[in-house]
Amino acid sequence: MDDLRLGLLLNAVSPAVGGVLVRGEKGTAKSTMVRALAGLLPSIDVVAGCRFACDPAAVDPQCPDGPHAGAGEDERPAFLVELPVGVSEDRVVGSLDLERALAEGVKAYEPGLLAKAHRGVLYIDEVNLLQDHLVDLLLDAAAMGRSYVEREGVSVRHAARFLLVGTMNPEEGELRPQLLDRFGLTVEIAATRDADERAEVVRRRLGYDADPTGFAARWADRERELAERITAARELLPSVELSDLALRQITAVCAAFEVDGLRADIVMARTAVALAAWAGRTEVREEDVRTAARLALPHRRRRNPFDAPGLDEEQLDRTLAEHRPEEPEEPQGPPEDDGPDGGGPDNGGPDNGDGGGPDGGGGAPEPSGPDDLPAREDSTEAPAPPRQRPGGGRESAPVAADQPYRTRLFKVDGTGRGAQGRRSPAETEAGHTIRARRPRGRLSRLHLSATLRAAAPHQAARGRSGRALVLRRDDLREQVRRGRESNLVLFVVDASGSMAARQRMTAVKGAVLSLLMDAYQRRDKIGLVTFRGADAELALPPTSSVEVGAARLEQLPTGGRTPLEAGLLRAHEVLRVERLRDPDRRPLLVVVTDGRATGGRDALPRARRAAGLLAAQGVAAVVLDCESGPVRLGLARELAAHLNGDAVSLDELRAEGVASLVREARTTMTTTTTRKAA
Repeated sequence: MDDLRLGLLLNAVSPAVGGVLVRGEKGTAKSTMVRALAGLLPSIDVVAGCRFACDPAAVDPQCPDGPHAGAGEDERPAFLVELPVGVSEDRVVGSLDLERALAEGVKAYEPGLLAKAHRGVLYIDEVNLLQDHLVDLLLDAAAMGRSYVEREGVSVRHAARFLLVGTMNPEEGELRPQLLDRFGLTVEIAATRDADERAEVVRRRLGYDADPTGFAARWADRERELAERITAARELLPSVELSDLALRQITAVCAAFEVDGLRADIVMARTAVALAAWAGRTEVREEDVRTAARLALPHRRRRNPFDAPGLDEEQLDRTLAEHRPEEPEEPQGPPEDDGPDGGGPDNGGPDNGDGGGPDGGGGAPEPSGPDDLPAREDSTEAPAPPRQRPGGGRESAPVAADQPYRTRLFKVDGTGRGAQGRRSPAETEAGHTIRARRPRGRLSRLHLSATLRAAAPHQAARGRSGRALVLRRDDLREQVRRGRESNLVLFVVDASGSMAARQRMTAVKGAVLSLLMDAYQRRDKIGLVTFRGADAELALPPTSSVEVGAARLEQLPTGGRTPLEAGLLRAHEVLRVERLRDPDRRPLLVVVTDGRATGGRDALPRARRAAGLLAAQGVAAVVLDCESGPVRLGLARELAAHLNGDAVSLDELRAEGVASLVREARTTMTTTTTRKAA
C-alpha cells in the first residue's frame, strides 16, 4: 500500500496535484485508507455562517451567501464528503429549496454536495459505476473549479475546488477517458501475499473491533506526527524550485510515452514539487520526476478501452538517462615518464594495458552487446497439436482476434426504463423533458410549471390570502424525460469445429471484440455464453467489466461438435435470472454462429424450438452470420427468423460498410430518377 499512502499524502501536501484514483481488487481496504486521510488534513479558516466555505483571505465574489463584508471567521476541519453511487443530480449540485419556495413564495437555493466538498475531499466509492450525467457534472466542476446550477428557475454559481478521490474494482468496468484524465494520480493495489503481513492486518482489525477507542489512542501520536509533517511540507511547498532541467525531463517523459494533451506534464510537475517538499527539500531531483511519472502516467497511456493501465519502467529510465546532465570529464594530468627510451615499464615497447601475452591480445575480447554474442538457432516452437476434447471433435488452441472496428448500432425496440446509457430509447433521469405526469411513488424530479398549472385553478377555493401558494399533494407533477438506456448484451458464441478455421475465427473474434467495444462505449452490461463439444457454458456472468469479456474471448479455444440448442437454452436461463435481479434492464441477444447444429438426432429442429422459446419471451436478438465459402446454406438467417431478430453478416457489421451501402443505394436511386426524367 506504499503507493496509495504516498499518493494520498502528496495530495494532502498539494491539492493542486488533482486527486487519486485507487484501482484494486475487492477487500483491500481501499475505502478505509481514503477515509483515514480526512483526519490528517489541516484545518481551514472559513467565513462565519457561509455555507460554501469561503476563505476569509480570498472571498468568492460570486458566493450565493455573500457579500461577506464584516463577517467573522471560524476554523473547522476540512470535510471529506462521500458521493454515493446512487445519488441524484439535485443532491450533487443543489436545487431549489422547495419548502421555502412553496411556503414563502421565494426562490431559495439549497446547496449540494459539491458546495460541501469545497476546500475538502470529494470521495466516490465505486466511481466507475457512477451514472454518466453525474460524471458530466463532476467533469465540469473539476475543470472550472466552480459549479454552475441552472434548474427550477434557480441560477447560482459557487466555487467548487476539491480533492477528487475515487476507488474502483476494475472487474466492474472502466471509467470514461474524460473522467479518468481528471484524476491527477492513479495507484494499483492488491492484497499482500506475505503471510506475516496478512497476519498483522488481521491482528489489527480484530484489535480495533474489540476496542475502537483504545486502538485509536495507541496510534494517536503517530497520526499527529504525520499531520504535522503534512503541515510542514505545505509550508515548504512555495520554496521548492523546479529547475529547467527537471522540467525538461518531465516533458521528455510525457512526449516519450505519447500521452494525450498537456495535463500529464502539469500534473507531473506539481507531483514532483510535492515530492520534494514531502522529503524536506527545496529542489526537485531526478528521483522525484521518476516517482511522479509512475503515479501520474499509467492511466493516461491507454490507447483503447481494453488496454490495462501501466508504464514501461525501462523506457522511463532510458528517457531520464537521455536527458540527464552530462558529467564533466575528469581533468587529465601529464603523461607518466616511461623511461629514457620512451618504452613501457619493461622497456619492451608501448604498454597495451591489457596485461596480455607477447601478442598484446590478452585473450579473447568480452562480448560487448547482443551483436557480439554467438549466433543461435531459431527456437521458434511448432504449434501444439490439437487436443482431443471430451464430447467429440478436436480442440484447437486459441487464436488472436482481428483489430476492432466501429460497428453499426443495434438497439432494443420500444421505450425502456433501465439505467442510463447510450443504446436504446428509454425514460431516464437525464435527457429532454417530454411531458409531465403524476408521481409514481416518491417525487424525484418536480415539473414546476406543470405543478403550478395544476394548483392555480384551485387557489380561490382554498382561501389563498398572501403570496404563498396553497398546494396539495394531488397538484404535484414530475418530469418525464426521454433519453437512452444501457442494456444487457448477452453474446452466445459458437466455438465448435465448424468455426475453427484460423482465419475465420480470427475474423469472428475481431467482430465480437468490436461489439464488445461498442458495448463499453454505450455503458452496457455484457455476458458471454460459449457452446462447443457436448454442452454450453457461461464463460462470463453478466458484468460491467467489458475488459474481462475481451480477455475471455482471447482465451477461447475452438473445436468439437455444435450444440446450438444448448447454447440458446443456456442463454434463456441467464436472461431469466437477470430479469429477476434487474427487471428494468432490457436484454439484447447477439448469437455468433454459422447456423449449423450437430450432436444427436434432430439437432437443428431442437435448436429452432429453443430459439422460439427466446422469441416468445420478447428477447431482442441479432444473429451474426459467420458462414463463409462459395456454398452457403443460409442456416444463420433461418435461425434469426425463428428468434424474430435480424441477421447480419460480418461484412455488414462494419459501420463504414453500412454507410457505403446507403451511399450506393442513394446513387442508384439518383441515377434511375435522372434517366426517367430524361
